[in-house]
Amino acid sequence: MAKAKSPVCARCPTIACTPLIKTEEVFSLDKTPNFCPMKLMPEVIKKAMSEYDKPEVKEFARLASLQEFECYENLPDGRSPKNPRILELIQFAQKCGYKKLGIAFCGGLAKEARMLTEILENKGFEVVSVRCKVGAIPKERIGIKPEEKIGGTDNWESMCNPITQAEVLNAENVDLAIMLGLCIGHDTFFIKYCRVPVTVIAVKDRVTGHNPLAALYLSDSYYARLKTKVE
Repeated sequence: MAKAKSPVCARCPTIACTPLIKTEEVFSLDKTPNFCPMKLMPEVIKKAMSEYDKPEVKEFARLASLQEFECYENLPDGRSPKNPRILELIQFAQKCGYKKLGIAFCGGLAKEARMLTEILENKGFEVVSVRCKVGAIPKERIGIKPEEKIGGTDNWESMCNPITQAEVLNAENVDLAIMLGLCIGHDTFFIKYCRVPVTVIAVKDRVTGHNPLAALYLSDSYYARLKTKVE
């Protein structure tokens, strides 16, 4: 039996989900590839869309789409983006009526956390923040060996503690949690255990100044090794 296809939108040649047609025209799936989820999983899409019938979900989606719209302006030479993500964060939180924001940050971005806190407070928000090393729990607690410590075998090294970060913000009943530079894996745990809406203001990339897409853009040159196939 042939293996069922899975969605691979990243390889789509037609981008049929963004059709270049007028509002009154009829949308068609005729030109979509066989791996399109609109062909493979209509029931999944139908079930997911039913969530938007919930008033609070529909309103959140409406505000998010409105925020996207407001990030552009029409200039004489064409449409152009105008708002950096931090400004988007402020505007969207205001649209949603959020008052109390929580920042979960990496200790390596403590300066940025202070800067962001000041900016958000100046815009009228109450801001709670929690550092990744909260709890001061030694890495031995999760089975790390002395030779696996970043700072050396003889030194105390606190583990990153994203579950506690999430629970602190949950306990504070923040309206929105903001991730700032959490490591891969730690960010996954934070999202899993956070019981409030979560957004990301920056991700961790120690080499590229926290701009991981830089490695993608350089994958044809300086980071060509990223494309080396595994045998």
